[in-house]
Amino acid sequence: MERGLFTEDHEQYRETVREFLTREVVPHHARWEAERWIDRDVFARAAEQGVYGLQIPEAYGGAGEQDYRYRMVAAEEIAGAHALSFAVTVSLQDDLVLHYLLDLTTEEQKRRWLPGFAQGRLIGALAMTEPGAGSDLQGMTTYARREGGHWILNGQKTFISSGIMADVVIVAARTGSAGGTENPGSPGSGAKGFSLFVVERDMPGFNRGRKLEKIGLPAQDTAELFFSDVRIPAANLLGTEGRGLHHLMSHLPRERLGVAVKAIANCRAVFEETRRYCFERKAFGQPIGDFQHVRFELAEMDTEIDVAQAYVDRSVLAFNAGTLSAVDAAKGKWFVSELQKRVMDRCVQLHGGYGYMTEYPVARAFVDTRVQTIYGGTTAIMKEIIGRDLARRSGTG
Repeated sequence: MERGLFTEDHEQYRETVREFLTREVVPHHARWEAERWIDRDVFARAAEQGVYGLQIPEAYGGAGEQDYRYRMVAAEEIAGAHALSFAVTVSLQDDLVLHYLLDLTTEEQKRRWLPGFAQGRLIGALAMTEPGAGSDLQGMTTYARREGGHWILNGQKTFISSGIMADVVIVAARTGSAGGTENPGSPGSGAKGFSLFVVERDMPGFNRGRKLEKIGLPAQDTAELFFSDVRIPAANLLGTEGRGLHHLMSHLPRERLGVAVKAIANCRAVFEETRRYCFERKAFGQPIGDFQHVRFELAEMDTEIDVAQAYVDRSVLAFNAGTLSAVDAAKGKWFVSELQKRVMDRCVQLHGGYGYMTEYPVARAFVDTRVQTIYGGTTAIMKEIIGRDLARRSGTG
């Protein structure tokens, strides 16, 4: 289906991204996967080419481009290059870290950190999850207490994307005793006693733990982080003291939109690989795509992807207009990431034995994309957010 979402400027940008990926990412991605590490200098070149960080204002070295469609173009091209570890790292910067730093920082903080991101010299991470508290943010035990002009931070985080590579880490911590009864994904007056801090590389007491072994995305590092009496200058408080959970919840729609955008882009990229394979691979004297069962499998996936794409495209326009709600973002996140699971599974099946070989993009995508229904809020949490909204609209929530 013709989408009609992009302008000529977006398509020109697509060529820029594609050329960058062909030159700087595709030749190296297999090595990055084997070494379980992405060369840091690629991010400086990516920033220079505008592959990410476009929303950083010109005053801090960026392009000041707020149109999310450019972010979507980059996601589609990176998916087409089957560079998913690189895709997740770029999305972490654009859809999480920079979103917080642009919205919540003071002018002094912007001048300290944003130029480094605009140049690709700084890599960031967001540290919410703890060993005993995943989606239950109110269960976090990491805490910070005020001591003069500093905060003293203690605690532990886990499953932190780019935790090893990150130069700055946005850390959520308790700063008061007032808990709350906030519903998942729905900020309310009970969300008190939590704050956000920017922890910088080499602060005494800040230690990286293991680079965790994952079943997919091997080049994209995920880590444990430990904080032992880390003295954080008061100037590194991000946003408003005691409003940490509100800040987290209010920024989740962009994160979840980013997951949906990556998911639908990957669906289309792997589907197109599978479609080509089915009409090249022969069995019983004919292309397997000429068998009715295979054609029906392809027809169903093509239809589902087109229908989901329409929702994601509409979500991008809503985000641009400032009207994408947490509920609508949750709908897109769970539905498209679950669709992605189904598409990857069916595409592996259609490839037969070759679909189980890691030299084929479909095999790598099968394991790399499995986490999409988990991070950014699990499918169950997304449905709970939607369900609570339905109850509220019915007058029973």
